[in-house]
Order: sequence, then C-alpha cells, then structure tokens
Amino acid sequence: MMTLDEFKKKQSDKSRLLGLDLGSKRIGVSICDEKQIIATPFKTIVRSSADELINEIRNLINENNIKGIIVGNPLNMDGSSGRSAQSIKDTTNYIENNIDIPICLWDERLSTVGAFNLSSQLDVNVSKREKKIDENAAAFILQGAIDFLNN
Repeated sequence: MMTLDEFKKKQSDKSRLLGLDLGSKRIGVSICDEKQIIATPFKTIVRSSADELINEIRNLINENNIKGIIVGNPLNMDGSSGRSAQSIKDTTNYIENNIDIPICLWDERLSTVGAFNLSSQLDVNVSKREKKIDENAAAFILQGAIDFLNN
C-alpha cells in the first residue's frame, strides 16, 4: 500500500480518480474530474463476491479513464486501527493485487457523518439521503484526498 505522497508522484496532470467507501453491505463510489478539483458521488455497489467487485472496479476504470483509487480508511478517533480498518486493508490489498493502478488509503474519520450532515444542510430528505449516503461518503473521502493532494 502506498502513501499519499507516493500516490501523488504516480499521478499525471489530467487523471481522474475513483473514491471508494468500502462498507460491509454497500460500497460507495465517487469520481473526480480530470483536474482533480471536484469529487462527485457516482454510484453505490451492493457488495457480493470479491471477484464481482474487481470486475465492477475494472469496468469503472475503463469507462471513466481512472488513473488511481482512494479508499477510505476508517481509523478509530484516536488514530488506531479497529476491526473495520483491518477489513478495509484486506479488501484494499485484494483490489491492489488484481488491478494495476495506484491505490492509497485515506483517513476517513468523520466521512460518513460529514456526508450525512452535508446532505442535511442541502435539505435532502432523509430517505433519499440514506440511499445516497455511501456514494456521498465516497465523494467526501475523495474530496478530502484531492484537496490534500492539491496543496
């Protein structure tokens, strides 16, 4: 797994990135523009087999000219890794071993909370908000990472 600095060195000027919020049941997906300025919620994948996930990611990469993947890393508030962080690492390693583009973990503490609060400020109704929560969380993760990469 590479650091964000290593990840940045592997990126070209015009490359879109994929943001993933790996949940146990659903995976939120976001994509940023070529200039890596805005992350947009893209879709939610219902989690099934690991191979189906790889195929889905490959399709997203090919259809959207993706050059890197940012995966939300759910650290505990004190910065330590819990069970969910280990599960994310395992899944991310599996993706990394099967897909040939740079992948990086991004500290996602507060992303789901942040995405939910952001959508509540935008006055989106709750049932709609919950349907989009995974892809919004993925966009929140990706936005945090690209803001960091751009500074």
